[in-house]
Amino acid sequence: MLDMSLSWMELMARGAIVYFVLLVMIRISGKRTVGQFTPFDLLVIMLLSEAVSNSMSGGDESLLGGLILAATLIVLNFTIGLVTSRSHKIADLVDGTAELVGRDGVIFKDRLARARVGMADLEQALREADCDLSEMKCAFLEADGSISILKK
Repeated sequence: MLDMSLSWMELMARGAIVYFVLLVMIRISGKRTVGQFTPFDLLVIMLLSEAVSNSMSGGDESLLGGLILAATLIVLNFTIGLVTSRSHKIADLVDGTAELVGRDGVIFKDRLARARVGMADLEQALREADCDLSEMKCAFLEADGSISILKK
């Protein structure tokens, strides 16, 4: 149960590598990946975690190995949070920034398409803001994948 087949340093290195590679992959995949989850998105996240689990553990199924991996991921997450809270440039790199997708009642469809956001999502955000398209001053696709609407 506590007998590990890999060294603790290798487990930590594997956990760190998978963490950073997944961070980059999720950032590249776009804002909507981290926004509101559809059942398809949830399925992809669950399968992604299963796909990388063996990469992290390297076949080590010990309790101690799992705890070392969990601690490594938590420490990395804490560290990234600390670094992004102190550096605006790193925060923009890791978290992303808001993108203007509409102004003065005009929707920038090319930006929506590039971010893989459907017009239906924007229309829903307008309804939630109780705002007609003609009343819209700005529409932003936030870093977390949500859409913010500012009225005139």
